[in-house]
Amino acid sequence: MSYQRFLRRYSTEERESFETKTAAADFYRANGIPEAIERALNELFFHKPTDVYGYLRMCSAAVSSHFGPKESLLDWKAKSQERVDHVMTALQWISGPLSNMLKCQNPCTQSEVDHLLSNFYLEERNICNRVEESSPSESERVLTSPLPVQTKDKKSIDQGKKNNTAEKPFPPAAPPEPVLPGSLAIGSVSLAVAKTAAQLKGIPLYKYIAALKSQETTSQFHIPVSLVTLLSCGKTCPGKLSLLEEVILIPKAGQRVKQIITMTLEIQKEMMRIMNTSTKAGATQVILCDSGALTANYERPEQPLDLITEACTNLGLALGTEIYLAINCAAQELMDYSKGKYEVATGILKSPDELVDMYQTLISKYPAVVAIISPFRSEDKDQWEKLSNAIGDSCSLLFDSTYKSKTPPLPGVTGHILKYIHETTVSDLVCITSEHQGSLLMGTTGNEPCIEDSLADIAVGLGLDYVKLGGLSGAERMIKYNRLISIEEELVQQGILVSKEKHSPPLFTETLQEWSTTAERALSDTA
Repeated sequence: MSYQRFLRRYSTEERESFETKTAAADFYRANGIPEAIERALNELFFHKPTDVYGYLRMCSAAVSSHFGPKESLLDWKAKSQERVDHVMTALQWISGPLSNMLKCQNPCTQSEVDHLLSNFYLEERNICNRVEESSPSESERVLTSPLPVQTKDKKSIDQGKKNNTAEKPFPPAAPPEPVLPGSLAIGSVSLAVAKTAAQLKGIPLYKYIAALKSQETTSQFHIPVSLVTLLSCGKTCPGKLSLLEEVILIPKAGQRVKQIITMTLEIQKEMMRIMNTSTKAGATQVILCDSGALTANYERPEQPLDLITEACTNLGLALGTEIYLAINCAAQELMDYSKGKYEVATGILKSPDELVDMYQTLISKYPAVVAIISPFRSEDKDQWEKLSNAIGDSCSLLFDSTYKSKTPPLPGVTGHILKYIHETTVSDLVCITSEHQGSLLMGTTGNEPCIEDSLADIAVGLGLDYVKLGGLSGAERMIKYNRLISIEEELVQQGILVSKEKHSPPLFTETLQEWSTTAERALSDTA
């Protein structure tokens, strides 16, 4: 019987299942999986370990990558080779030096393992720096030739003299923090070790991480409040508006994860109904964007906020009492350096000081907005301070950074978003959160999501008050929400779930202000 006649005997679903299994078997053979399993079994026979299951235990883990602002990611093909290089280097590290270094290491000694991983990364970074210093960059080679003499006409010189006394020089962009190829291996291996240790101890990952933080068995847990992305209007979305990359829902503390998801879906459904039936200018058919949230064609920042306000009013939800909002502006991606202004919408430019006034007006009109993420570039320190003085009592200013970022503390910032990416280890996360028990907002990169549900365990184990998981669409996000629901149900069954209503959004600013001092000190210590 021919292969085609064999397949025709079965239904479409059965054929698809058979073809999927065949493709999987081909993939395993092509990557040498059967041979790797055979080698592990052979080693098991000769070593005769006392813990057979522990010897054969395998855990997989992954962390998100982040290669810069979204505008540099628009051309996917241009970045594809760079991504391949990062992943291939990480795989070489894991199969080579990292595997040899950790071969006899006890996975239950997390701090020792992470110390080895961090030292290895520092050595690789130093090697890379020495190579770069020995070979001049393209810009240095260009500067070896004499620069042409620039001339200005008299009118330009006279105008410059007048403006120099009134305007400060525009601060140029700081060079982006380099991402060492292979750094993904450090965070991934650290997480895999933690997951392995949790399995060896017979406890879920969140309990293992909680024990790392408190050095004792935790008897009670609480579920962090999920910050859900409701709407996106960034540069990669349709429409002229670029300023609001994300409008984020902040539910009132004390609600179950399922309640938050159900409420968010109802709001989104009502938003879709309004957008699809609206005849107002600027509204078009609703679509989903990469962040897993809704997006539409808008021109002004008031339009998406008005949409959410209308949807909440129709549903009888008290915006500013039962639910709150945060806006992620990602302003560092909006700067037009040729003009020294932010392009908040297509053809609409605002100076840093004009943007301060714009935010102030927006917050006074929409008091339910209790947090702004990245309203300016890090270089615009004066504007951070001005905006904080103007709205700091009612709205938190959050800076999107990483744990080991070398960016100095910014004036007016009341909190940082911590991302689990690249070379960040589990011990790094435990370290910064152990110094303060208040609010910590952990974010994932929207443009490079990761199908890994451990972020939910990490947030619960660290005792965070808030966790940002993105929109309610896409497997890479829903797997995290589903894991959070599973943990909550497990804690309820065990009778160890507690509510932290005292950290509801009205105290959002206060708790982040308390944490800010510790976060800034930790960031400066690791710089």
